Amino acid sequence: MIHDNSSGLIAPDLLRALVAVAQAGSFSGAARALGLRQSTISQQIKRLEEATGRRLLDRDTHRVAITAEGEAMLDHARRVLDAHERMGRYLSGTRLRGRLRIGASEDFVLSALPDVLADFVRRSPEVTLELTAGLSETLYDQFDAGQLDVLVVKRCRGDRRGTLAWSEPIVWLGRPDYRPPAGEPLPLLLYPSPSVTRARALEVLEKLGQPWRIALTSASLAGLTAAARAGIGVMPHSARLMPPGLAVVQGGLPVLPMVDFVVIGPGGRNDLADALTAAILQWAASGRAQGR
Repeated sequence: MIHDNSSGLIAPDLLRALVAVAQAGSFSGAARALGLRQSTISQQIKRLEEATGRRLLDRDTHRVAITAEGEAMLDHARRVLDAHERMGRYLSGTRLRGRLRIGASEDFVLSALPDVLADFVRRSPEVTLELTAGLSETLYDQFDAGQLDVLVVKRCRGDRRGTLAWSEPIVWLGRPDYRPPAGEPLPLLLYPSPSVTRARALEVLEKLGQPWRIALTSASLAGLTAAARAGIGVMPHSARLMPPGLAVVQGGLPVLPMVDFVVIGPGGRNDLADALTAAILQWAASGRAQGR
């Protein structure tokens, strides 16, 4: 049955909910990306389906899949939202302007940041960005000193600030054909101290009594990646942000702990920081992030 929608108008928030669910693949991911409750997203999708008289999503206990009619609606929704955003900027006469100082862990910079910045700059072309890449703990210090506005970093122990973007286990990475040397200390490729992944990996190895040696230290992810590709050793790293040319090393290595990636902003009213934070969280919840 086709429901009457005689006004011909569909609220933008309903269309936004559909786009967010399609990108995230779940109601929870869409809620996090939009800063809403999961129940609110579910209600918005239900209202959109009632307004259009079409089933847009297939739901079960494990996943959410977009239907053929939902795919067609998604294309319209994106165009409508883009036009709505342009109209809002025209009517308000304002666009985001100013300087935004970003601090990001190097693994995020070299893998995901291009996707995030492409979306952000397309929407806010007049913002001047200053990027600092480095170790998470060093970036925390710079943020606390007032030198950075937004952080995308691994969460340090005891620091509960920020919004959780995602959590995952640290894994051992190396060249695809790498096998740990039998009967010898495990050769490690590590960031220098302070480093969240270095500290947690060494804690696990010490606790288990696993012999190890430092084969190479580098403050540069490019340096660590080159050493791993050369087969010099293994590096503890995020699997989601895995550099090209590497693979998770098999062979009974110790299981490493989880690590949280968080976004930390200045607090209070800061439109630039809020816009970038939203872009990062949307990337984290989207399907684009899953294959990294």
